[in-house]
Amino acid sequence: MEALDRRIIARQGDTRDLPALKDFVDTGVAELGRLDVVVANAGICIPATWDQSTPTMFQDTMDINVTGVWNTVMAGAPHLVTGGGGSIILISSYAGRKMQPFMVHYTTSKHAVTGMTRAFAAELGQHRIRVNSVHPGAVNSPMGSGDMIGALTRAAETNPKLATMGTSFLPEYSVDSEDISTAVAFLASDDAKFITAEHLSVDLGAQHF
Repeated sequence: MEALDRRIIARQGDTRDLPALKDFVDTGVAELGRLDVVVANAGICIPATWDQSTPTMFQDTMDINVTGVWNTVMAGAPHLVTGGGGSIILISSYAGRKMQPFMVHYTTSKHAVTGMTRAFAAELGQHRIRVNSVHPGAVNSPMGSGDMIGALTRAAETNPKLATMGTSFLPEYSVDSEDISTAVAFLASDDAKFITAEHLSVDLGAQHF
């Protein structure tokens, strides 16, 4: 950021805490001048078969992936209204277009984000605010590493015919985080000035398999 002669204000927090999130956004706008783009990107993913899912697992997933996204929009949208417009991008998932086997809780949360995108787009459009969602498939990131593949593999053993769902059409199996950022930057830019209530997939075609 310094190389680009830009400043940032960073704060570690919890998107489930709406008052704290509003305080952070208000502080940032007061110091930097205005807000033009909101990206709701925080989320968790816990693979588990339906009968191994726990109430805590379901509640945590919904609290972070749905309520946290709603909180992010609620903290930022008023500033976009005041500023005369802007772009909001919600990060859903391949699981929000089709479904992700062995993740009932995750699939439920990401479908909620897809619906939330359309609902916010409808109401905020009068303020020249565009609302779209991005739907990644497999991504080379900390969320997709560690034991994620192992957990999915073990879950797939309980119902092997579901294991091939979401197979890529391209030679690559996954994308890099920068590929998702590029899609977000496009939706935030003037190149997408007439695109709203849309759902942009970056999943190598996996949603169609």
